[in-house]
Amino acid sequence: MAISDNQMADSDEKIFIGKGEQPAWLTLGLANRHGLVTGATGTGKTVSLQVMAEGFARAGVPVFAADIKGDLSGISEAGEAKDFIVKRAADMGLRFQPDQFSTVFWDVFGEQGHPVRATVSEMGPLLLSRMMDLNDVQEGVVNIAFRVADEQGLLLLDMKDLRAILTFIAEHAAELTTQYGNVSKQTVGTIQRQLLVLENQGGAKFFGEPALALKDFMRTDRDGRGMINILVADKLMQSPQLYATFLLWMLSELFEELPEAGDPPKPKLVFFFDEAHLLFNDAPKPLMDKIEQVVRLIRSKGVGVYFVTQNPIDVPDKVLAQLGNRVQHALRAFTPRDQKAVAAAAQTFRPNPKLDTAQVIMELGKGEALVSFLEGNGVPAMVERVMVRPPSARIGPITPEERKAIMDLSPVKGKYDTTIDSESAYEVLQKRVAGTAAGAAGAGGILGHIGAIVGTIFGTNVPRGKMSTGQVIARNVTRSVTNQVVGGVVADLGKSLGGSVGGSVGRALVRGALGGLLRR
Repeated sequence: MAISDNQMADSDEKIFIGKGEQPAWLTLGLANRHGLVTGATGTGKTVSLQVMAEGFARAGVPVFAADIKGDLSGISEAGEAKDFIVKRAADMGLRFQPDQFSTVFWDVFGEQGHPVRATVSEMGPLLLSRMMDLNDVQEGVVNIAFRVADEQGLLLLDMKDLRAILTFIAEHAAELTTQYGNVSKQTVGTIQRQLLVLENQGGAKFFGEPALALKDFMRTDRDGRGMINILVADKLMQSPQLYATFLLWMLSELFEELPEAGDPPKPKLVFFFDEAHLLFNDAPKPLMDKIEQVVRLIRSKGVGVYFVTQNPIDVPDKVLAQLGNRVQHALRAFTPRDQKAVAAAAQTFRPNPKLDTAQVIMELGKGEALVSFLEGNGVPAMVERVMVRPPSARIGPITPEERKAIMDLSPVKGKYDTTIDSESAYEVLQKRVAGTAAGAAGAGGILGHIGAIVGTIFGTNVPRGKMSTGQVIARNVTRSVTNQVVGGVVADLGKSLGGSVGGSVGRALVRGALGGLLRR
């Protein structure tokens, strides 16, 4: 007998995922014990992710998912009753009924979704060093920069702030070394170059304000369904380190901000981490320890984390042990290494006497999967071969026009779309430089005034966004320009004009030559 519609296939306690000899249900009360979706490219991982996301949304659980290829965006539009979809549903005792889900699009670059930003301070030295692929010595200098910023009361909000504090510690390396350890200008220079690489990858758009409020991920719509938050990641994936570190930062922030929830009847949020292997590639031990800690403890905050990758061996054993709900699509074994991977994948399941798990993994068709979900006592069920149910929303990407219409009605429209440039480390340090320059100008007559003003122009004491040259380069340019001015007509003027008269003439000359460049 057919179930009347897709929604009735789920209940208040579990989500219907698919059917083999027996129906496969994901229990909501155990969904925060995390999970894993694996399989070769093109075997149906994205469809399984979509089915799970739809089930969570129906149950009132908000979802966050990274969309690598754009295919997941279709969850925002009603599905089509195509013949193969209707047939698959009927084979499971379902009557297909199209459905769509409230969706919010996010994009680090602000092109296909609302901008996503974090402050440099929120990212922290460990993740920031990972993002820039720094070695231990360079990471140590970044830690010193954060400590100095704290002690100086300097806010680190965006990349200009980070550059400014790094320049500050380079210029004060001699006095800082005795307190914090060796700080070499060469190391700081290397970090500055890595910051430039990160900027070229678009990282500058990620740092700043307004920073993302994670509560905006945890919304329900007017019908009580969980909102589905989709991170548009096709462009972001061109910088894998940035992508992986960004998602890890989000998990860490959830872990830090959310209160303890124990074992709730359903998760507060479910987080799908696609291309999860990027998180673990070449990760140093301190970072791996951080990842393991977050995965192990975040479930007590009511958050379920589901990693999506090609093979279970992409995930370290300590993390893999925390992933109780498993969906395994087909793997191909054309080489000895592939065969080893298949055997390893089979060993991660609780055996079923009726199945040769390793053999079945290689035989699965598109849309089929081996599944093992946690049962009522928290123990994995025996592995079963099932056909995954069809999604009720669209399978495949939406059009730019459809995306725009959704964004125009977004509950966070306008909240993150305009960058805020608050006073922070960059401005404070430039004011200090300006104050020092002003003092020197007062003591040195016209030459001091002109040297300070030209130094201001070619240095960093201008509104944010006007400069791209670092302080070291700016200082050299300032010296060169000042020397040329001193060697010419202005030097002669300085001999005959002194005191306040000389200062006034000097300022007038610069204003006349450079117009409004000095105006704030």
